[in-house]
Formats: sequence, C-alpha cells, structure tokens
Amino acid sequence: MDRGEAEAIALAIEVKAEWTLLDEREGRKVAKSLGLKVTGILGILLRAKQLGEVESLQPVINELINKAGFRIAPELLAQILMQ
Repeated sequence: MDRGEAEAIALAIEVKAEWTLLDEREGRKVAKSLGLKVTGILGILLRAKQLGEVESLQPVINELINKAGFRIAPELLAQILMQ
C-alpha cells in the first residue's frame, strides 16, 4: 500500500467518512479490515451511468487510461462495459 492510500484511509477514519474511494487492491483490503466501506472509480462510474449522468462508460474509461494512467484488466473492462 502506498502513502496516498494510507493517508486516504487515515482521513476516512478521522472524519468518519461514509465511503472511502480506493482502487488499489491492498489499500481496499486494509480499509475493509478497518471497517470502512470502500468503492473505486469504476463503482462511481457505474453508479453515474445508472443515474443517467454518464451516457457511455467507454469514452470516460478511455480518458482515464490515456490521460491519467488508469489501469484495468481487459476482462474487467469488458465486464464493466457490458453493464
């Protein structure tokens, strides 16, 4: 787990956050073990699509990959785009 994730977890505990936004597996595991509710970027994007705030996930995910260096397994990407 990197420093940013550790700080996000510490802040979530400090402010008693309802949700914690983490994408890395190790950080999510630690946060959950501390009783925090965790979501990731994909969870937020799926929710936005369900609410009609995003028409298509493909362009948003492409932008995350190309501009922010977001990584996603091809199998997970295919599964997300089918929803």
